Amino acid sequence: MNNIKSRLIIMNFLQFAVWGAYLTCVGQFLGRVGLGAYISWFYVAQGVVSIFMPAIMGIIADKYVQPQRLLGISHLLAGGFMLIAAYFGIQATELAELNAGNADYVANIWPIFIPYVLSVAFYMPTIALSNTVAFGTLTRSGLDFVKAFPPIRTLGTVGFIASMWLVNSLSFGLAENAQFTYMQLIICGVLGVILGAYSFTLPECPLSQSDEKKSIAERLGLDAFVLFKSKTMAMFFIFSMLLGVSLQITNGYATSYINSFKAVSDDWFASNPTMLVSISQISEALCILMTAFFLRRFGIKRVMLIAMFAWVLRFGLFGVGTTTTTMGVLALIASCLVYGVAFDFFNVSGAMFVQQEAPKSMQGSAQGLFMLMTNGIGASVGTYIAGKVVDHFCTWEDGYLVSRPEFATGWQDTWFIFAGYALVVALCFMLLFRYKHEPNKMANIKH
Repeated sequence: MNNIKSRLIIMNFLQFAVWGAYLTCVGQFLGRVGLGAYISWFYVAQGVVSIFMPAIMGIIADKYVQPQRLLGISHLLAGGFMLIAAYFGIQATELAELNAGNADYVANIWPIFIPYVLSVAFYMPTIALSNTVAFGTLTRSGLDFVKAFPPIRTLGTVGFIASMWLVNSLSFGLAENAQFTYMQLIICGVLGVILGAYSFTLPECPLSQSDEKKSIAERLGLDAFVLFKSKTMAMFFIFSMLLGVSLQITNGYATSYINSFKAVSDDWFASNPTMLVSISQISEALCILMTAFFLRRFGIKRVMLIAMFAWVLRFGLFGVGTTTTTMGVLALIASCLVYGVAFDFFNVSGAMFVQQEAPKSMQGSAQGLFMLMTNGIGASVGTYIAGKVVDHFCTWEDGYLVSRPEFATGWQDTWFIFAGYALVVALCFMLLFRYKHEPNKMANIKH
C-alpha cells in the first residue's frame, strides 16, 4: 500500500512541477524577447483550452483509452510541444539580442505562441486525469481516497514550489537564471516527457463498463446549465465567474512587478521574484487544510466573502508593496500569504458547495460547469482585461515592465484598479447572494 501511495506522490509531484516551471514567470521571459505586450494572450489561451479540452479528454478516458495511458500520451505531447516552444524561444532570444536598441524591431509571437498553446491544451486535462488515476488506484487498493488523497495532493503543491525555486535559482550557464529565459520552457518540457513516460508504468485503470447512453451535451457537461433555473445556483455561478476574473492576474504579472524594482535597486527580492511569489503556493498548501472547517463553521456565503476580501488585500498589498523598503517587502509577503485564503477558500469551498447542492446525477457536470465559469470564462476574460490595463499604465524598458513616464505611479494604479474590482464584486455578492447556512448539511464534508 505504501508503494502505491509513493508512486502516486511521484505522479502528483511531477504533475504540478511541470506547471510551476513557467506559470508565474513566463511573462518575464516574454518581456525579455520583446513579447511583453502579449503576456495576457498566453494566459487567456490557458483559460480557453480549459473550457473544452478537459471534457473531451474525460470522454476519451471514460470509454476509449485507460486514464493512466491517456495521462502519459497527454504529457508526452504537452512536453514535446513545450520543447518546440523553447526552441523558438532560443531563436527569439538571439533576435532580441541582435536588435537591442533597434526601436523598429517587432518580435514575432506566433512561433512561440502556437506550440505553447498546443502544449497547454494537452496539459490542462491532465490535472483531472491525474486525479482520476489517483482515485481509481487508491480505491482498487482498498484505501479510502478521502483520507489518503489530501496528503498526496499536497505533495503536488510541493512539486509546484520546488519547480519555482529551481527556475529561480539556476541559470544553466546563461547570463540570467531560468525564470528570465527560455530554460523555464525546457525544464517544463523535460519534466513533462519524464512524467509522460512514468505514467505508462502506473497501475491499470479499467475503462467504465457502464452501458448508460449519454448525449453529447451530457458528456461535455452542458446539461449542468439546467442548474441556472435555481436562483441560488445561478447567482453562485455568475459570481464565481466574476471572481474567476481575478484568478490568473497575479500569475501573469506579479513577478514582473517585483522584478521591475531591479531597474532602480539591485536588491535580493527584486532579483528573485519567483522565490518571493512561491510564498503564495506555500500559503495555498496550508489553506487547503483549513477550508472544510471554515465552510462547516461559517457557510458558503461567509467563506466566499472571506475569499473575495482576501483578493482585495492580495491586490491592494501589491499596490503598496516595494522591494526597496522593509515595510514594502512585508506588504509583498503579506500579499503572498493572503493568496492561499483568496484562492483556496474560493475554489475549494465552491467545489464543495456545488457537490452538496447539485443533484447526484449531474455532480460531475456541475463541477465541470464551476470550472468553466471560473478557470475558463472568468480567468480568460480577466487576464485579457488585466493585460490591457497593465499595458495602459506600464511599458517594457530594457527587459523590465515599468510605469509609463506619464503615469508616475502606473504599477500601483493597476493593482488598486484590480483591488477596486474585487471590492465591488464582494459588496455585490454580499447584497445579492441569498443562502441560509445549515451546518448539518455540511456534516459529511471531510476536513
